[in-house]
Amino acid sequence: MTSALFSPIKLADLTLQNRIVVAPMCQYSADDGVANDWHMTHLGMLANSGAGLLILEATHVERLGRITHGCMGIYSDACEDALKRVVLHCKRIGTAKLGIQLAHAGRKASSQRPWEGAKALGPNQDPWPTIAPSALPFGPGWHTPRAMNEEDMARVRTAFVDGAKRAVRTGFDAVELHLAHGYLLHSFVSPLSNKRNDEYGGSLAGRMRFPLEVARETRAAIPRGIPLGARITGTDWLDGGLTGDDAVELAKGLKQAGFDYVDISSGNITTESRWPNDPGFNVPVSERVRKETGIAVRTVGMIVNAKQAEVVIAEGKADMVALARAFLDDPHWGWHAAQALGAEVPRPVQYARSAPPLWAGAALRG
Repeated sequence: MTSALFSPIKLADLTLQNRIVVAPMCQYSADDGVANDWHMTHLGMLANSGAGLLILEATHVERLGRITHGCMGIYSDACEDALKRVVLHCKRIGTAKLGIQLAHAGRKASSQRPWEGAKALGPNQDPWPTIAPSALPFGPGWHTPRAMNEEDMARVRTAFVDGAKRAVRTGFDAVELHLAHGYLLHSFVSPLSNKRNDEYGGSLAGRMRFPLEVARETRAAIPRGIPLGARITGTDWLDGGLTGDDAVELAKGLKQAGFDYVDISSGNITTESRWPNDPGFNVPVSERVRKETGIAVRTVGMIVNAKQAEVVIAEGKADMVALARAFLDDPHWGWHAAQALGAEVPRPVQYARSAPPLWAGAALRG
């Protein structure tokens, strides 16, 4: 039987060898926005994970748009040069195509690394001013952002365009915008964080206006053959927040703007946001967006084993699945999924003897 998960998919001019994607995972380990040897090691490992596509962590388009002091950037020549080194390394040794997620942290910027507390930076931790659609902090104890004016919006739009151009020059095979998890673009769309009374607030159409402006200008900066997507929010998981209805409308707007796919995530709009840990908890919204918009859909969220991922694809609930912590737990998740589903993925010749039929232990591994 042919595996649906291991069938190819084409996005714009890019063909992926399977439907498995390594989701963006922040490492909080860059040097003032610049990738380093940690990223070479981490991403080089995941480039040989068996996934068809590897998306780099949220990579910020402004220095003051980073989440933490350790977050990656694409706003300078030094950032671009370091990323080019990583991309060339991963393409030379790995099999996955490479994508990058362009981001701006908005009111969640100027925060501590997770292992430092994941709170807003204190006065002695070199904090910086933050911006957002409205002057509302992310939660108690967080910095109050400055409400963005037209000049801010023009600067950020330009920063996303410049970041996209750098991504193309760097050699990425795909680009996506981070429009989820409470960061700047998501915070414009959610009524919980956008209380503006101008043309960029109010109705859903108004709240989507700025993100869609960024989307259209970014699309214009990227050749049509390079797929452009967005990670969007399926639900805020809070009363009065975004729902599946809003996800459908945003996906329609992105499709009209020339986007090739959306990735359905959820939550994180405020510190009060909580989400379930049920297997595939974003899949129902993903299935709905796929059916009601016709855009290619990737889903993420507690997708752990091969059979679960296979069902999602085989039953038409999504076109791709993305996994994050599962790949940290098992950097060869794609190899093992292929074995479980009777499929094959390329491995480095140096590792070929760890695969069946050259190693009998492969059949015994639990």
